[in-house]
Order: sequence, then C-alpha cells, then structure tokens
Amino acid sequence: MLEGPSLEESEPGAEAPCSGSCHTQRVLQTLNAYRGSGTLTDAVLRAGGHDFPSHRAALGTGSAHFCSLFAAGQPELGQAVVPEMLGAGRTRAAAALAVALDYDYVFGSGGQLRAEDEAGLREACARFLEGSLRAADSRALRHVPAAFPPPSLAGRCGRGRRQGFTEAVRHADFLELAPEDVVALLANPGAGRGRARKPVFEAAMRWVRHDAPARRGQLAALLEHVRLPLLAPDYFLEKVEADELLRACCECRPLLLEARACFILGREAGGLRTRPRRFMDLAEVIVVIGGCDRKGLMRLPFADAYHPESQRWTPLPSLPGYMRSEFAACTLRNDIYVSGGHINSHDVWMLSSHLHTWIKVASLHKGRWRHKMVVLHGQLFVVGGFDGLRRLHSVERYDPFSNTWESVEPLLEAVSSAAVVPCAGRLYVIGGARQDNISTDKVQCFDPKEDRWSLQSPAPFSQRCLEAVSLEDTIYVVGGLMSKIYTYHPGTDVWGEAAVLPSPVESCGVTVCDGKVHITGGRDDHGESTDRVFTFDPSSGQVEAQPSLQRCTSSHGCVTIVQSLGR
Repeated sequence: MLEGPSLEESEPGAEAPCSGSCHTQRVLQTLNAYRGSGTLTDAVLRAGGHDFPSHRAALGTGSAHFCSLFAAGQPELGQAVVPEMLGAGRTRAAAALAVALDYDYVFGSGGQLRAEDEAGLREACARFLEGSLRAADSRALRHVPAAFPPPSLAGRCGRGRRQGFTEAVRHADFLELAPEDVVALLANPGAGRGRARKPVFEAAMRWVRHDAPARRGQLAALLEHVRLPLLAPDYFLEKVEADELLRACCECRPLLLEARACFILGREAGGLRTRPRRFMDLAEVIVVIGGCDRKGLMRLPFADAYHPESQRWTPLPSLPGYMRSEFAACTLRNDIYVSGGHINSHDVWMLSSHLHTWIKVASLHKGRWRHKMVVLHGQLFVVGGFDGLRRLHSVERYDPFSNTWESVEPLLEAVSSAAVVPCAGRLYVIGGARQDNISTDKVQCFDPKEDRWSLQSPAPFSQRCLEAVSLEDTIYVVGGLMSKIYTYHPGTDVWGEAAVLPSPVESCGVTVCDGKVHITGGRDDHGESTDRVFTFDPSSGQVEAQPSLQRCTSSHGCVTIVQSLGR
C-alpha cells in the first residue's frame, strides 16, 4: 500500500492502468506512480522516520487541509518539507501509516482515512504552519485558524496579526483584501502596536485609495476602528482633517468632530475610541493618591499608578508638602487635579502628565474638605463640602485656560461627603451629610445650559461618604457602608440595583478603567481602612476581587489616566 507502481511498470507519459473509464482516476493513478518513483515531486512529508515524496497540487486537490497548508506557507520553488507528524500517544509506525493511508486516499487507490489519522495530520500541518506563516500573509493569517483548530496555531496567527500589523498592511495582498477583512484587521487589539497610532489610519486610507471610486463608501466603517482621539493633535489637523477624501465624506464628520472634542475637552468627550488599544504601549492606569492609613491616624503622601493588565504598580511624584485627607481629585485632559482637604485648605494642585510633576494652580475662593470635584464640559466643578463649622452650598467652576475660579449657582441643599458625578451633560449630587448625624436621599441636578439646579427622584438610601461614576449614560453609586451597587438612569429618572459587594464599604475610591468600575480601599464597618479592590463589569453584572492595594487607605483620590507603559 505504501509503494506505487515503478517507472518500469508505468513510464512517465505512458497510459497508466485504470480499472474504469474515468479520466480523473487515470490521472491520479499516474500521479501516484510518479509519487512512488519520485518523479516531479515538490513536497516531502516526514512521519515515523519515513519520507513520503509528493506533489503539492495533488495533495491540495485531495485535501482542504493540505491546500490551506501550502497556500498559507507559500514555500519557495523546490521541495517543501512538512516535518514530523507525531501526535500525542502515537507510535512512529502509526504516524507513518496515517500518512500512507492519506496518500492512498488522495491518489485514488481506495484507502480510507480514519478520524484519528486525520487528527495527526492536522497537528503536523499546524506545526508546519506555525513555522512558516509570515505577518505579510494577511489573508492566510485570517483564515488559517478556521481550517486548523489547534489552539497553538490560532494563538500564533493572532500574535502574527498583532505583532506584524505594519508589515501586513504594507504587503501587496493587503490592498486586495475584502472590506470585512480590512475591518477585522483594523479592529484587532494589536493594530498600531507600541507608540504607532498613525499606521492604523494610514493603512485604512491606503486601502481606500487603491480603488477610491469603489471604496470611498467604506471610509466611515473603517474609521470606526481608528482611534482618532489618540493621534497627535498636529497630525490630526494636518493629515486627517485636511484629507480631501475625508472632507468629502459626510458619514465621517461625526468621527472627526468626536476627535476634535476630545482634543479640547479631554477623554470626558469620548468613548471606546479614546481608550488605548490593548497592545499599545499606552494604557489606562488607575492612580491612587494619598488618603488615611488603617486606623485613620496618618495622612499618606503617596501617589501610585496601577496597570490592571500587567498588575504592575508605578510610583508617581508625591504632592509637595500635601499630607491632607478628605480632599477631592479628578482628571482633566489627562492631568490630575487635587483640591482642598482637611483642614479647610484652599490649595489646588495639578499633576501634569507631560511634565510628570505637580504644579500649583489658582486657589479656591472658599477653603473646604469633604467636597467633590468633577469635570463637566472641559471645566472643573468643586461642589459642597465642609469648612469646619457648617456644610457648604457653594459651587465653584475652574477655567483651565485662564487659570481662574468663579462662583456659580449654589446647591439647593448644603451637603458634604456626597456622591457627585457628571452624566449626559449634567451634574448630579447624590445623598450626603446635611448635619453631623443626618444624611439625605436627595438628588440635586445642575443643568449648565440653564444655569440652575433641580431635584430628581430621591435615592433609595440616605447615606454619606458616597462615591459615584458614570458609564454609558448610567450612574453607579457605592459607599455609605452599603453592600450594594446602585444605578441611576438620568434619561428615565429611575433607580435600580446592579450588584452586591462582598462587604459594606465607605469613603472608598471609584473610577472607570477599561470599561469596568473599579472600587478601591475605603473603610469597613469597623471603621478601619482596607486594601481591598473589586471590579464591577456592567456587561456581565459580575463583581470580582482584584489584587490588593499596596497599603490600606481610605478618603483617598482615585482616578484613571492614560500613561505610557515605558515610563
């Protein structure tokens, strides 16, 4: 079964024996004779210590697996060698037999290929492809995993697409890809790996310009997967907004406006496209600033950045001479601002993400602590708080361009330690302390267009020491020694419950990073600071414990910025 007719039995070009009138069978039998004699063979399969010369065309015709193997591997002229085909638990003889059976099947001698033999062939082909695929083989990298299921090959193809993105889009094959394949390549998390964000945009435009009349209609769909807000502003102005194809594309205008708004207002204005791709050297990191120690006796001066993907902590500059608690912190255009603090501080500091240093900016008109500070429409708002004698109605607004504070419409009810959060273009103040032993369930809403406050549906709790964040036009509230995460939907003015935490907490840090709500530190029901961290995923509704903070802390700052992982 392993040997075909010799040349003496069937000379090249001579009519091979055929049991029927089928021309196809005669051709296969002739090729089988050639295979046995090594005539015109251009591939060698090795298994069980045996070499099996073959013809790539015949193998590819008879087997989709071999067709994918040779098409994707693109071996040069000459004999392509497919290495050892030894699967787990196989003997060398069994592996050789599997190949022989496959040969008989492909070349028409009547053998049947068993499932276990085909599995061995698949494994061997996968190993061959792992060593042969190149990033430039765009189409092969996209379709090979479907033909060869082994996870190792699928992983290798994925890594190839990520690591070789720049090489792949420069290859001639890229220009011939179907629109859906281009979208898949641009949407891959590894596109634009490292500092390179421009290649993703340039690849999309290069593909469109290859046949602009037919492809200009795909522009908006492609730009959906280009992180325009992460481009350098000067490049965006000179290369993106000035591009004639984009200027003529009405469907692209919202994407360009979104990017421009992000350059002016910061990440407040953007969504998914403002987040770095997973394999960039840029990443969202959580910054934990200061706070109180376990017993609440010491004020912590530390500032540290945490990258959830690598679980790595990086120290940041400590705020000069700033060892206070119950201050407020937020981010504006990727810079971190800290204001006020115990006791009655007027100070405001900014940690510049470019200069990597703290800078003192204009002071508050009214010193305060137990207040909150948030960003709305590119400006800082400091809301409520305590001055040591009474709760405060006052609200101040900061213009970063003029470095000035101004007073705006005061709260309807003075509160401290409330949850304050921007959402859908408005400012929401939830709960908080009215007096030392009295908390409120009121929800106060500020509309900057009308410059006035109004009351919304009350919260299903009356608590202080609350924190809140907004994500996809939904507000998430935690703290107040509550075990639940509550939701509020401004569009419908309806409250709900999202999840249950393992234990109650207050005065914690809350921020959104990588589409999840991160809850850091805080005080437990014994009044002690903790180092626990939990994440809540709105898409799954699940709460998961995460690696602990570096130290127990409460009443601290907790924000998210974009940072270079190489810093």
